Formats: sequence, structure tokens, C-alpha cells
Amino acid sequence: MWLSGLKWMFLIIGTIIGAGYASGRELWEFFGNESGLAILLFAILFFICTYVLMTISHEQKSGHYLPVLQALMGKKLTRLYDGMIILYLFSVTVVMIAGGGATLEVLHIPYWYGVLIISVLLVMLFIWGISGMTSMNAVIIPVLIVFLVGTLITFQWTAGFEVTFNLEAQHNWPTAFTFTALNILPLVAVLAAIGSKIRHQGEIWIASGGSALIMGVISYLYNESLLVVAHEVMLYEIPLFAILKHYPYFMVLVMSGLLWAAIYTTAASGMLGLCTRLREYIGMPFWLISLLLALTMIPLTTIGFSTLISVLYPLYGILNLYILAAILLYPILNKFDEAPIR
Repeated sequence: MWLSGLKWMFLIIGTIIGAGYASGRELWEFFGNESGLAILLFAILFFICTYVLMTISHEQKSGHYLPVLQALMGKKLTRLYDGMIILYLFSVTVVMIAGGGATLEVLHIPYWYGVLIISVLLVMLFIWGISGMTSMNAVIIPVLIVFLVGTLITFQWTAGFEVTFNLEAQHNWPTAFTFTALNILPLVAVLAAIGSKIRHQGEIWIASGGSALIMGVISYLYNESLLVVAHEVMLYEIPLFAILKHYPYFMVLVMSGLLWAAIYTTAASGMLGLCTRLREYIGMPFWLISLLLALTMIPLTTIGFSTLISVLYPLYGILNLYILAAILLYPILNKFDEAPIR
């Protein structure tokens, strides 16, 4: 139970800690000053959402997200959100592949070679299907968390730990809802794909509680660190590099590698959601579906990374407020009165 719960926890975190989050761009767009309460609310909302989604997925024994959407909002609205999720997953995966190519340019690898490398690795990952995805996250995500938290704590140590929480200055708290809503679509797609593989209720508690706690702590620590270098953040495409400015070049290379890993996990999560959904129609193995998708995506990788984060993400956050409300109200309206999980 614990091993499975941790496996799902790393899958959830790997879905959220993508390029936008790990680079700091996503956090800076949504949070910033007076956001301590917003991040706390985000952690609570994140726990509720992951718990509800995993519970519905288990009850439905789902292999893709359509049954979960129907349970949340009925068949009519499901058609709208089905299209939205496909568009979201496709566009995000395209930009993650582009980001993977751009990140490897730090190592003097030509952009298109980098795009080809991450595309090939994505296709290879899905030779093992969902188990390949979960195994990859179980290896990469703990390393990413350790290095990211270690970097932020070291930075705070050198800055004199300027972490504060003034309850009277928390006017940015509504952002918690749009930021949580932003991350709902990939969570619906990924968690619905594992519904038939969840065996115990304890797995759901471990995965949802652990991921919410880790995401809340990292988000708060990261946001406070960005506030220290707020006057320099706008000068960087990747805000993390404003924090790393005074670090040795070796550390910049290490964090660039971890940023690439975060890009890869997000691309893999998007590809998983698309593969599980499309498999119902075309009946091909995961690796072949991912190959066809990758061939379609590569020509579209000229979309800018910062454009996606600053324009599409807030838009999706607002559009997804409805599905967030549906998830939060689901336990109240349905009282989870289905057969209990055993």
C-alpha cells in the first residue's frame, strides 16, 4: 500500500512540477507578494482535488478521463471539456518538447537535435505503457525535489532566511483558486488513467496528502525566494536563474539538467493523457500512438515557452474554475455513497 501510494504521489507531483513550475515562471505569474495564505489554500484545495479524483477513478475503474468527467459534470459538458483537455494536453506537450530542445542548448546541443532527443525518449518510455511512466517518475521526481529544495534552502540561508507570513497582508488569496484550477486538467487526465490500478484506500490518502504537503512547502519556499530577487526576475526568461546567479556555473548546469527532467515529466504526463484517450478510438499500443503524436507535434514546436505560461495558463485557470467547483462539490452532493473502497 505504501509503495503504491508513493508511486501515485510521485506521478501527481511529476504532473505538476513541469517546466513552468520548476523554472519559477508559473509561480511568479500567479503568486508573488502577499501570497502565503494563497499557497496554504492551494495546498488544501490540491489535497481535496486529488483525493476526489482518485476516488472517482477507482470507483469507475477508469483507464482514461472520460468516465471521470461524466461523473463530475454529466455527458453534455463532458463533450466540451473532453475537447478542452485534448487541446490542453496537446499544446502543453508541444511546448514541453520545444522547451526540452531549448534547454539542451546550454550544453551546446543544437535546438532541433534536442527536440528529437526528447521526442525519442518519450516514445521509448511508452513501450512499457503506464508502468514505464510511474517508474520514471519514481526515479526522477525525488531527485528533482531534493535538488530544488536544497537550492532554495541554501539560497534562503545566504539571504538570512527572509521568510515571513503576515496574516494582515494576504490580499492575493483568491489566486489559490485559479492556480489550482490551472493544474486540474492534467490531473484529471493522469489520475483517471490509473483508476483500475488503485487497490486500497490508503494509497489515495498517501498520494493525495503527501503530494499536497510537498507541493505546498515547495511553493511557499520558492515564492519567498523569488521575492528576494523580485527586482531581477523580469530580466530572466527562467526566474530560477535569478536565484542561481551567484552560484557556481556547475550548479547552473545541474539545475538546467533538472529543469530538463521536469520538462520531460510534464511532456510524458501530457502524452499519457492523450494516449489513454486516443487508444479507445484507434486501438494501437501506447508507443505507436506516442510516435504518431510526436511526429505531429515536432513541426509545431516554434511556439514560445513564455507565451504559453503568461497567456494560455491564466486563461485555462479561469476556464477550469467550473471543473474545480465540480470536484470540490462532488463529496457534498454525492457523499461518496458508492460502495466503499476495499
